[in-house]
Amino acid sequence: MDCQAVRLSMLSYQRGQLDPAAREEIRGHLATCADCSREDAAERGLTEALEERLPQHAAPLALKRRLASQWRAEPAAGSLRPSPWRRWWPAAAAASAVAAALLIAWPLSRSGESAMVAEAVNDHLRMVTSRNPLDVESGGIHEVKPWFEGRLDFAPVVPFDGDQDFPLHGGAVGYFLDRKAAIFSFSRRLHAITLIVFRADGLSLPGSLSDVSSRGFNVILWRRGELGYALVSDVDRRELSQLAVKLSHGS
Repeated sequence: MDCQAVRLSMLSYQRGQLDPAAREEIRGHLATCADCSREDAAERGLTEALEERLPQHAAPLALKRRLASQWRAEPAAGSLRPSPWRRWWPAAAAASAVAAALLIAWPLSRSGESAMVAEAVNDHLRMVTSRNPLDVESGGIHEVKPWFEGRLDFAPVVPFDGDQDFPLHGGAVGYFLDRKAAIFSFSRRLHAITLIVFRADGLSLPGSLSDVSSRGFNVILWRRGELGYALVSDVDRRELSQLAVKLSHGS
């Protein structure tokens, strides 16, 4: 597995979403590739920092009891290595079923739109802090969009090519909540702007542009047909709305 393939699968690897064979391939590559190992460490560090800053909410008592009754007994010491995804969660010392229930229930207890806004901001922060955020650099939207073919389970629709006010820099494959996403990188002067395109099924997305502020960032969400869109930046809300209009209706 080469560096590009590893970095495309890195989020899935860290989230424990790969089959055992693919996981072992990536683990072996990281053991021998210093660049990819640094990228993996930086991604994990950012995720852990974000998890610490996000609020936590207690799960309902009924959910705690149900999960506790279904929770498997802990394996004997040394029988299994801990799964990588466990490093994501705060309070790692909590080993009981009730504590685990609290951690699992945290994202479920938040409203749908709040979860989407938090995820959009996290994805934007990953882009702006990554050493190599782009999988494909832009020569225009007609070079970036075809690159996603075969890498996603949908075709991203972006009716705006970028211009002098909002240049398009490139794209990458990422995740939004529980699904793969196409990520496009724009800018406004020195401000980075991230557009996330994903399948909208099962999500309560507004049909028209809906903007909100979170952690110092402006986020605009909308739905167009079967696809959902999230636009994120620290740029002025009015300017971000101008780009959202271009992206939702075409220039």
